[in-house]
Formats: sequence, C-alpha cells, structure tokens
Amino acid sequence: MSRRARLVRIVLPHLRGVRGTLALATLCMLGLTLVQLLAPWPLKLIFDQILLNKPLAPPLAFLDGLLHSGKVVPLVVMSLAVLIIAVLRGALSYGQLYITSRVGVGLAYTLRRELLAHLQRLSLSFHTHARSGELLTKITGDTSTLKDFVAVAPLTVAGELLTLIGMFAIMFAMNWRLSLIVLATFPILFWAGHHLYRKLKASAKRQRKHEGRIASRMSEVLSAMSLVQAFGLERHEEERFAAESAQTLEEGIRTARIEAAASRSVEMLGAVATGAAVLFGALQVLDGALMPGELLVCVSYVTNMYKPIRNLAKLTTKFSKAAVSIDRIAEIFEVEPAIRDVPDAIDASRLKGEIVFDDVAFDYGDGRSVLTDVSFTIAPGQRVVLMGTSGAGKSTIASLILRFYDPVRGAVLIDGADIKRYRRESLRRHIGIVPQDPMLLAASIEENIAYGKPDATIAEIVGAAEAANAHDFIVELEDGYATVVAERGGSLSGGQKQRISLARAIIRDAPILILDEPTTGLDVESEARVREALRRLMAGKACLLITHDLEAATEADLILVLEEGRLVEHGTHEELIALGGRYRSLCQLQGAAPSRNVLTRLSGVH
Repeated sequence: MSRRARLVRIVLPHLRGVRGTLALATLCMLGLTLVQLLAPWPLKLIFDQILLNKPLAPPLAFLDGLLHSGKVVPLVVMSLAVLIIAVLRGALSYGQLYITSRVGVGLAYTLRRELLAHLQRLSLSFHTHARSGELLTKITGDTSTLKDFVAVAPLTVAGELLTLIGMFAIMFAMNWRLSLIVLATFPILFWAGHHLYRKLKASAKRQRKHEGRIASRMSEVLSAMSLVQAFGLERHEEERFAAESAQTLEEGIRTARIEAAASRSVEMLGAVATGAAVLFGALQVLDGALMPGELLVCVSYVTNMYKPIRNLAKLTTKFSKAAVSIDRIAEIFEVEPAIRDVPDAIDASRLKGEIVFDDVAFDYGDGRSVLTDVSFTIAPGQRVVLMGTSGAGKSTIASLILRFYDPVRGAVLIDGADIKRYRRESLRRHIGIVPQDPMLLAASIEENIAYGKPDATIAEIVGAAEAANAHDFIVELEDGYATVVAERGGSLSGGQKQRISLARAIIRDAPILILDEPTTGLDVESEARVREALRRLMAGKACLLITHDLEAATEADLILVLEEGRLVEHGTHEELIALGGRYRSLCQLQGAAPSRNVLTRLSGVH
C-alpha cells in the first residue's frame, strides 16, 4: 500500500469528523495571511503619502479623505493600524494553533485506542513474535509524531504558500524587475530542499527503528530485573543498552545536522536575495522609478518571504518523520487477525460445558507437529487432569479451547457445536482460567478480582475472595481490598497471588474451567489453602487441570496423558496404574509421598 493510500486510510477518516473545527481554523489561517500581507503598508503610507506627499495609487483612493485631514491624524491612524495588525496577527495565530493542536491531540487519542483495539484482536502468534517495546513505541511515539505533524502542517503549509503567492503578486504589481531578482534564488532553494528531504526521510526511518529497539531492550530488562540482578549482569545490560543508544544518538545527530543545513541554506539564500533587492530597489528609488515606501514594502516582503520558506523547510523535517510514523502505524493495521469470527457467528449462551476434541492436529506454522490426532471428551461437571512432559502439547490444548489458535485439522466442539461457530468474546466469557503465572494488574486487589466480572458488586468480590481463601490476608493489608499491588503482583507472595487469581476465576462463575499448574512453586501451607479453594472452584464445572500433581490426579474423573503431541493413555488413576504404561512411569518418576501410598496399595492389584 502506498504512503498516500495509508495516509488516506489512517488520518482522513478522523479529520472528517472535525470538519467544522477545521473550517474555523482555515478562517484563522486566511485571516492571518491577509494580516501578514497588510503589515508593511501602514509604514509605506507614512513614508510616501504622509511625509513625502506622494499621490495615492488608485487601489488606495479610499484613503484620500484621511490624508487630507492634516498630518497628525493620519500618523495616529497609521500607528494604530500597526498596533491593530500586530494584535490581529497574534490572535489569529493563537486561534489557528489552538484549534489544530486540539485536532492533533484528538487524532493521537483515537489512533491509540484503535491501535490497542486492533492489537487485542490479533492472535497470540503475532504477540509471541512481536517485541512489546517496539509496539509501545508505535502506539506512543509514532502517534505523537503524527499528531505534531497534523496539528501544524496542513494549514501552515497552505498559509505559507498563500502568503508567498500574495507577496509575489503585490511585488510583481509594484515592480516586476525586483520580483524576478528574488525569484531567481528559488530553483536553488527547491533543489537543496528536495535533496535534504530525501536524506531526512532516510535518517528519520533509521532513528525510529533504533528507538524501537531501545524501548524493547528497556522493556525486557525491566521485566526481568530479578534475573539480571540475580546473575549480576547489571553492567552487561548497561553496556548492551549503551551500544543500542549510541546508534540512536548518532542517527539523531545526523538528523539534527541535516535540519541545520536546511535552515542555514534558506537563511543564506534569503540574505543574498535581500541584499540584491535592497541594492536594485535603492537604485530604482534614485532614478524615480520606485517610491521609498514601495521599496520598504518590497524589502519587508523579501525579508519575510524567507520566513515562510524556513517554516516549510522545518515542516519538511516533520513530514519526513510523520511519513515514517504513518508507515510504522500502518504496519500494525495491515496485520490481519489470524483468528476471526465467521460472518454468521452466534453468541455462546447458557453453555453446559461439554468439550470434545475430534481428531485434532495442530502446528504453529513451522511445519513441526505439536498435536497429532488428539480426540477426547470432557463431560459437563467432569474433572479431567492433563499430564505429560514439558512440550507434550498440554498448554496448546488449553489455547485451542480458548480459541487463541485454530486446529490445522479436526475440530474442537463445545456443547456439540464447533467453537468457530461462536463469537470469540462470548465463548471466552464462559471459560474461567487460572494460569500458572497469576498475571495480576498494577491495580487494587478489588479491581484484580473484579477483572473476572467487571460489573461485580463489592459483596460478590468479598464472597469470591472468601471462597478462594484470600479474604483473611486481604483484610490484614493496610488498605484491605483497596490495596494497590505492584506490577505483576510483585508486592504479594506466590500463594497470595494465586488465591487472588482463583478469586478472579470464582467470580466469573463460568461452566468451563482451565487450570494450568495452579499449585506450582507454592509452599506447603499456601498449597493446602489453594488446593482447598480449587475444590470449591471446580465443583459442578467442566474442568481441565494441567498439572504434574499426582494427588490432584487421584481425585480426577479422567486422566489424559500426552506424549509428543499424541494422546497415549486415558482413564482413571486406578485404571492407568493397572495399565502399567506411561502414567505409571510418571508416578514412579515423581515419587511423591501420597502417590507412593497409592502405588503400594495398587501394586498387588496389578
């Protein structure tokens, strides 16, 4: 997609909604242009008509009555005109800047919302490979760059071009030879501007890329700070960050140098043009072909003419950066969700919780099979334990139920319907999940629990916390349920975080429950409290428990054993022990005390 098409797709739809506001800003811009063209004329009238008694030009004949009322009154009126023009220039400039800045801020706000919404619709395969720091740079930095450009550029460019055209038209009407002298510098100016713009665009693209890498590096280091400090790698990370920053610094200096070259080129050509105009105009005055006031107007225009050109040169820098930002933002919008609702998808309502895997095969797009011909059924209210070594495909099964991915072959059915027939959001509302990492937000405990049900009452929140054995430790905190936890729950123990996670699943009260290693890494006391809460949570729900915990397996209605993506065994604990296959080997490898008792009891049966 071309940059113009991207600009039309990303920016213009937002500007259509503020057409009235932009029309007001356009009026301010037109008024400002007119005021800038009028600025030198009061001085021209003072020099030529009031002090030198020169006759008025036909277009100014309406001032004849004023000039015949003596010298003092016209001088006072022209002096007031200078003041009024300055006040109008300030007011109109403020109005234009204020209105366009509001439009730019609104654009950035809307784009950030749309980017976040789009990113949330993208599949996990995208987020698995994307770098969060790079995405954050696009959402914050690139939208700000685009905001700054949109807030200033369009009307500024239009105003500066109108000012240039107006100045040239007036100068040409007064003295066309003087106009040609000034015009002769423009080809050099445009050539230099085009050459520098190309360099700026390339430099800005490299700079934004380096900034994205820096943001990613910072995000990774901050999220793994405990690991960095534990291995004593602070200096190593500092050196890696310094190496990334050095490239950004070098590119930033290069961009600044190009910007300075563009500005100095305009100033030098402006000085040449002004000097030539003053010399030629003064000779014209001496020959009587030009009045002093007219020379004053022309020199004022020549001097001020290069101010719009300098502004346009600065806008070239902004445009080059905005063009890069548009490309980077468009890169996100152009990524299509791998998982999407079918056109006639229906809302999942009143699900009972029957889950069926029908000959499911899956890979992550690299051709390496993760699941092969997996078939099983979980009845409503049934507790099913999923076991297997790391990499056997256990978490993939949970992801397929949540429809983070779609099977390569086969189907996942809930209550007899392929889950592709359900709208994703409505399906996921019927699934409660307790992940191995509780993933708490940097918010209050109340908000973290209510994340499972955003409209929950405080009574429901407290009830869920009591059911999860979390209420007692919560009320002992300084601010109770209003206590704000650190990012990712860093201010709480592992057991406390897991019980809040359980409360979040309890308050959701979904018919389907997925538990991924919910007791891993907990001490004995915390594990006992979590296990007690889990029993309450699982009651009456279709539950898939991913675990290596044999005590939990003994209580399950069904055990599924995965090995290298294949379902190799299924049955109850007693049946699989008696079978003497992979499950019994796992029990013997784990050697947990409760399991040894069970093995001893069942060994005679086998």
